[in-house]
Amino acid sequence: MTSFEDLGVSPDIVRAAADMGWTEPTPVQMEAVPAGLEGRDLIAKAQTGTGKTAAFGIPLLMKMDPENRKTQAMILCPTRELAIQVAEELRRLAKYMSGIKILPVYGGQEIVKQIRSLKGGVQIIVGTPGRVMDHMRRHTIKLDEVSMVVLDEADEMLNMGFREDMELILGQIPGEHQTALFSATMPQPILDITSRFQKNARLVKVAAKELTIPLVSQRYYRVARQDKDAACIRLLEYYQPKLALIFCNTKSKVDELAEVLKKNGFMAEGLHGDMSQHQRDVAMNRFRNGSTNILIATDVAARGIDVDNVEAVINYDIPQDEEYYVHRIGRTGRAGRSGMALSFISGKEVYKLKDIERYCKTKILAKQVPSLDDVKNTKVDNMFEKIKQTIEEGGLTDMVNLVEEHVNQEEYTSMDMAAALLKMLIGDTLEREDEVENFHFDIDKDDSRMVRLFINIGKKDKIKPSNILGAIAGESGMPGKLVGAIDMMDNYTFVDVPAIHAEKVLKAMNDNVQIKGRRVNMEKANQTRGKSHGKSKHKNRDKSKKNRD
Repeated sequence: MTSFEDLGVSPDIVRAAADMGWTEPTPVQMEAVPAGLEGRDLIAKAQTGTGKTAAFGIPLLMKMDPENRKTQAMILCPTRELAIQVAEELRRLAKYMSGIKILPVYGGQEIVKQIRSLKGGVQIIVGTPGRVMDHMRRHTIKLDEVSMVVLDEADEMLNMGFREDMELILGQIPGEHQTALFSATMPQPILDITSRFQKNARLVKVAAKELTIPLVSQRYYRVARQDKDAACIRLLEYYQPKLALIFCNTKSKVDELAEVLKKNGFMAEGLHGDMSQHQRDVAMNRFRNGSTNILIATDVAARGIDVDNVEAVINYDIPQDEEYYVHRIGRTGRAGRSGMALSFISGKEVYKLKDIERYCKTKILAKQVPSLDDVKNTKVDNMFEKIKQTIEEGGLTDMVNLVEEHVNQEEYTSMDMAAALLKMLIGDTLEREDEVENFHFDIDKDDSRMVRLFINIGKKDKIKPSNILGAIAGESGMPGKLVGAIDMMDNYTFVDVPAIHAEKVLKAMNDNVQIKGRRVNMEKANQTRGKSHGKSKHKNRDKSKKNRD
């Protein structure tokens, strides 16, 4: 195993990297750090999440002279958010290095404040091209002692119209210096810049197989364009992520979807390039501190979002480029946590999905949007879990006394009160009608024949029928309403499902599925098992309905 010491990294930076939880270099770091330390120009094709900031940041920091207060390095970034993120990561890497000053400069912040900081002496400037050019015109940034320049996410700077600024900045750096260019894609304008401003550059590529994220569960849903809003609401209700990122391809759709979600009771904010810097800051801060748990963004606006506990990424629109898909889903499943990437596919976009699968060398599973019954069962399950935790925590004496007092005064029971509170908390899910017919399997085409399946968990595992129902619906995509009897024994359970969907359910449930932390195995019940529970179909279905209700 290669270590940072093996790459020639200084002990101070190795120590800082260990504090950040980095035990070994990533593939891009293993190639880029030695080349950077040799002083070579560098072209790296690398995405967010590959460790690229440290790949250029470590050699850059090791070249700095803390005794020299003049600017020695310049990093150009496409957005304010990314500039702040890069500056913060460099500060963490320089934690044990004394005398190193790092300053992000960007539009939207008072330039007078930045000028004051620059006058105090700054070795490393991380800035957006427009604001750097502004400082250069004012002569508040001087480039005469710059020994290293980094273009971070160069393709995005091109997309945002910064090519001329980039070339002007590079053209005004005098003397010998090292240039490192990091880009997710390599269009011709990027190659033109490299040929003009770099010499004998080392090329580093991160293979697509290294870009996939093993902790992220990837799924897609075939949804008509006009049904996407309703499908998005349904997924948010079903999975109830604490933090979710939703990606749209246009700024107008970001605004529209934000309004739709707010009207449906979600705490949602939009983020795109037409918003003022203040508006973007407010939206990002709300998302980071959890006061907003859903952020809807375009790809460019999302650059620099660095939040570790995002549970779900929803691709409302399939991205235009396969590499953007990797950028998007890389924002969940971080720091050892699991995450979900859920994508909507309409019409011929299924071919685009196949391109993404080939590029990522992964399989994205087809799923059905959960039904209203599925949503109701999930809400009830979650609510009873919270109730259980509250009971176990104790301290309910005052509440019990209040309940007894009201029950004694009124003509209802404590059971009526509990049911009313539950309805108030989870809403009238069953009283709503499905907005989108094609959310469901075509029940009219299903025959009435049921198949009994055996699953290796039961009452002793502290599993409830709703847990099994939710797992079957969530993993196979088959709506819970199609499940028949759920007969639970101490150590195992029988479940009836429509014969037409039995193989689909078996395949989905045997793909490393866990219920309450217990890995399950499902198979068709043999005749002996079936006879031991040979109740009539109608009784079974009545029992199933009772279990689920």
